Amino acid sequence: MISKIAWGLIIVSVLVVAILLFFVLPEDNIEEIASEPDLTTLRGTEAGEVVGFIDSPTSARAWLGIPYAEPPVGDLRWRAPQPPDRSSDRIEALSPSSQCVQYASSLSAGESVSPDSIVGNEDCLYLNVWSPPNAVGLPVMLWIHGGGNSIGSGSLYNGSILAVHQKVVVVTINYRLGVLGWFHHPKLFQNTDVDSGNFGLLDIIRSLEWTRDNIDEFGGDPNNVTIFGESAGGTSVLALMASPLAEGLFHKAIVQSGSLRSTSLDSAINFTSDGGHSNSSMELVSRWFIKDGIAANRDQAAELQQSLDPVEFAQVLRRKKAAELLFAFEPGAFGMVNMAAYFRDGVVLPEDSWNASKLPNEIPAIIGSNRDEPALFMVQNPEFVRTNFWIFNSLKNKNDYLKRVYYGGLAWKARGVDSIAEQMTNAGNRNVFAYRFDWDEEPTIMFYDLSIALGAAHGLEIAFVFGHEDFVANSNIYPKDTNQETLSDQMMSYWANFAYTGDPGKGRNSQLPAWLNWKNSGKTSLVLDTPSDRGIRMIDQIITWESIREELIVDQGFNQSATKCDLYLEILNPLGLVRPEDLNVMGCTN
Repeated sequence: MISKIAWGLIIVSVLVVAILLFFVLPEDNIEEIASEPDLTTLRGTEAGEVVGFIDSPTSARAWLGIPYAEPPVGDLRWRAPQPPDRSSDRIEALSPSSQCVQYASSLSAGESVSPDSIVGNEDCLYLNVWSPPNAVGLPVMLWIHGGGNSIGSGSLYNGSILAVHQKVVVVTINYRLGVLGWFHHPKLFQNTDVDSGNFGLLDIIRSLEWTRDNIDEFGGDPNNVTIFGESAGGTSVLALMASPLAEGLFHKAIVQSGSLRSTSLDSAINFTSDGGHSNSSMELVSRWFIKDGIAANRDQAAELQQSLDPVEFAQVLRRKKAAELLFAFEPGAFGMVNMAAYFRDGVVLPEDSWNASKLPNEIPAIIGSNRDEPALFMVQNPEFVRTNFWIFNSLKNKNDYLKRVYYGGLAWKARGVDSIAEQMTNAGNRNVFAYRFDWDEEPTIMFYDLSIALGAAHGLEIAFVFGHEDFVANSNIYPKDTNQETLSDQMMSYWANFAYTGDPGKGRNSQLPAWLNWKNSGKTSLVLDTPSDRGIRMIDQIITWESIREELIVDQGFNQSATKCDLYLEILNPLGLVRPEDLNVMGCTN
């Protein structure tokens, strides 16, 4: 007979297999059949003739891996992207290009490697296009992926459903990431014509130039381009609105869970006093020099940075392999690295600090966030989640977990939506539309209720905007039911109507609840939710730092007072808004 211990091991093994199949692996684990070129997709571009394929089952015309810039390698590393050379051979755009260099993560397209591995290639400046059959003069929607400016790929997102269902042309792009996309060192730019470090942003601008010059071949209207992006992609949308180099290259903007931020050149260049863990450019170069053995310590590395001739300095850095550059960072959540970006260089971005009131008034904008943004970064964090038998997750303190998610979501909306919408509207832009995404109908997996633990977390709205979930490593968090399909159709309709007209209105079919611009009739944000919940509706709520402070102070619903004190400091201390009297009232004297 089999012992009880043996039976226990068998049961656990079966459950491990089940969780891998249901919770980790993508739904479709079948080897993809190579796409066949279709001559009806033959198009002319600045890089030469390209041929794509018919993307079943939507019948969208698709082109994957079109070069929009010269490979940024060798002497072109840390240089502004250049237009691609024209190929004498026909380009078969049948499969995605390599992703840009990054740490491996769940957002690593097509990679099956261990965490902390380096994946991707420096030769990565390619884009993908989907258009409906017989497209002519349609609105263009160019997607900028998220990932903290250090992970991700445009090839993760399939634009075929959005393109065909809403009669738009969809473009997704790669752009340089991490230290290859965002790096400013004064020695590196003394012999170049662009004194910048915003290479990721320059790549996006180059892709917009490609769109302006080539998209009519694919059925798109170059005079009606909407940029839309999520997280870091949303932040890049706002940065492009501020960039003089992007002026006239796009006409509408959608910001999904982004923020308005920038970094001074001094902050990017100089050492910081954080115990040697800074990722400033001076510190990074010191690590590289020490690793190579050309400097024994940080002091010698700093002296060497000063003494090297600019040409020799650039040669030393450009000789290094991309992986060697990236290994100077300690990867964080999902393989992201913490480093400065969006440099106020006076070239790509204004040199003086700016806020949303400085953004151009003539560009209509949709700006929104998800109700439970922080949950994505908490749902598997051992600080908040208990794991039993290696696979069964449960919340350690459900009440205070949800309090953290709730106030973190308010802070995200205050920073990334309401303050921006208010400033843009007050500056004269009457075409600002805000939203809050509330969908939270995930299943319970292995007794872990994801509708509570994950809810309307960061990034979950993307599947609704594109009409598919394949970009998610675990697409089984989506039930794929009528509710989800209905909300997805509604969101795609709003997004597309905005691309057509600059006003989401009542969607493409004029049958949806009216989405009013900011403060129209006293309303502010459109809540996006399913019919079986509270449905789509306008609300009049405005989240400010003061409203969060006031609500948090009087909230008596925490199980642990320390959680309340921590939240108060986490949200308000970076803004310099902490008041000693508040700490006394809340009992946070320690």
